Amino acid sequence: MNVKRKEIQTARMWRFFLDATSELIEEKGLHHITIREIADRAGYTSSTVYNYFRDLSHLKFFAVMRDTDKYLKDLPNYMEKGNNTIEKWLYAWECFCKHSFQLPEVYSLLYIENLGTIPEELMQNYYQVYANELINLSEEVQSIITHHNIATRSSLYIQSAREEGFIHEEDIEYIADTTMLIWTGMLTNLLNLRRNVSKEEAAKQTMDYVYKSIMSTVVPEKRKEVNYIYGDRNENGSSTS
Repeated sequence: MNVKRKEIQTARMWRFFLDATSELIEEKGLHHITIREIADRAGYTSSTVYNYFRDLSHLKFFAVMRDTDKYLKDLPNYMEKGNNTIEKWLYAWECFCKHSFQLPEVYSLLYIENLGTIPEELMQNYYQVYANELINLSEEVQSIITHHNIATRSSLYIQSAREEGFIHEEDIEYIADTTMLIWTGMLTNLLNLRRNVSKEEAAKQTMDYVYKSIMSTVVPEKRKEVNYIYGDRNENGSSTS
């Protein structure tokens, strides 16, 4: 079998198993499905599943990755609102919060839970099989979504903010880690019912903290150049405030 045919077959088999996994997750929840059930639903044996996936956590990871499709489509629209790296980063965070708090269990599985392997490898494997999902996305957007670690992708992206004179080199790692911890803490509290807020309120509160944290590292003389208002424009450019 040549390489191209093998890639096509792999993508086809992935689709069978991931469709089955998605159906079962919708019916029974993320934490109440088994490899045997997935194999049965797809019409194959459990051993065939293991030819393509290491274990159940990987199957669930790949299945829920497809639930980030709306986020991927929304992200460029949000980032286009920004006129500099800081603004674009804030709008990117707003988009991420908007979608992650609507599907907290999905995003917790993708970015917080222990998957028993290196998540970066899973992300790379996913986009190798579904490379078409990256088509028509700018390099700027791809640089964000193809890195699994939130702090890592933030620190890589905001290097441009240092070059633009908005932040100092020594603050990059700090603010990347801080914003990641803010989001992780809020999402975990929401899942554990430790905050009596709606998903929309949780997203707004998270962005309030993210905004204040980011602006605290922007050099004072550059802060007036950052114009960001949460939810100030929708996808059609009209006011939502």
